[in-house]
Amino acid sequence: MVRRMEKEPIHEPVVTAIVTYRGVVYPWQCDHMGHMNVMWYVGKFDEATWGLFAAVGLTASHLRDQSRGLVAVEQKITYRRELLAGDTLFVRSHFVEAREKVVRFVHEMVNAESNETAAITELTGVHIDASARRAVPLPEAVLGRLRAMISA
Repeated sequence: MVRRMEKEPIHEPVVTAIVTYRGVVYPWQCDHMGHMNVMWYVGKFDEATWGLFAAVGLTASHLRDQSRGLVAVEQKITYRRELLAGDTLFVRSHFVEAREKVVRFVHEMVNAESNETAAITELTGVHIDASARRAVPLPEAVLGRLRAMISA
């Protein structure tokens, strides 16, 4: 007699995603095919990055005052749906990894009317001393907030 093993439930990690950008697609952001050009996806994702970093204390004023910066060392983008002139959108973001000097995070761009995902990007950033141009540890308080968001 063969006993069937019950499958263990799959536990997907729960992440704390926050809205980091809201905007619209303007006609001049569209290419000859009529949809938003890739340069604008990257630009809107970049604006979302500032909102995400500010949520954990890495504000522009903090970075300036401490002579710190964050540099992107890798970015992958997946395009799922076209966005057209007049479409409203938002970006929700979350961190997926926080190491001493490195963060990995994801932005999901969503068509606000249809609630369909238009694009997803995953980025890896390194925290640097802006004067010395070398990697330095993230502040402990920031690292704590990053890790709390990941494990929430």
